[in-house]
Amino acid sequence: MKKILFIILIGTSSIIHAQSLIGGKNIIKTNLSSDALNNYNITYERSLNHFMSVSLSYRKMEKQQVPLKSLVKKFIDNPAIDFDKAQVGNSAITAEARFYLGFSKMSGFYLSPYIRSATFDLTIPIDYNYTPASPLPNIIMPSIPMHAQLDGSIRSTSYGVYTGMQFQLLTKLVLDLWIIGGHYGSSNGKLIFGAPNGTPSQAIDALKKTIDQTNANPFKLTTTATANGIIVDTEGPWAGIRGLGVTVGLRF
Repeated sequence: MKKILFIILIGTSSIIHAQSLIGGKNIIKTNLSSDALNNYNITYERSLNHFMSVSLSYRKMEKQQVPLKSLVKKFIDNPAIDFDKAQVGNSAITAEARFYLGFSKMSGFYLSPYIRSATFDLTIPIDYNYTPASPLPNIIMPSIPMHAQLDGSIRSTSYGVYTGMQFQLLTKLVLDLWIIGGHYGSSNGKLIFGAPNGTPSQAIDALKKTIDQTNANPFKLTTTATANGIIVDTEGPWAGIRGLGVTVGLRF
């Protein structure tokens, strides 16, 4: 009988110890799917009760070539833009609440509404032509090829919801699988071309006309020519898909 009690005590102690290892209200994790695209991120999640948690995420991608260029060209239609040399970087902060439908804390199927604030840093090269003013009547000057580079950023705020499943692996390791979701909101930004000293006003006007030919529906572009260059203001809706993510984390 004493041996049986001893075994029960040892077993109970082991279970409690294992639960203390597995338990914990906090998780630090990163999305491996984004990391593979040089879009590095970190998320902190904290449990509030058995069925709910809150989390805060930060991501950062340094400027690089525009991904999915063929898709981007469908939304931003202008043959003067050199997408092969265009660059984009981004950073974002995402706050979310999770509602777990399982029986374990921060584990199982969940539904998660979120809000995201993001900034996209852009470099957009444009090749165009301008025709100098003629010094003599009835003389047409040959057009001159020119190159300009717009630099600036677009900021967006969007709201969304997505679903996923989170699993406890081993003692401290957590696997979080994003299934599918999306967000929608609004954006605005500013892109600037600073003209070098001595740039003719005709060249700046020609650049404005070239930019005005851009079809970026549903985004609205407002181009302003100044003595110092070009300013492009942008505004419009902002939408995105969130899902198919593989996230791993440490629980404590």
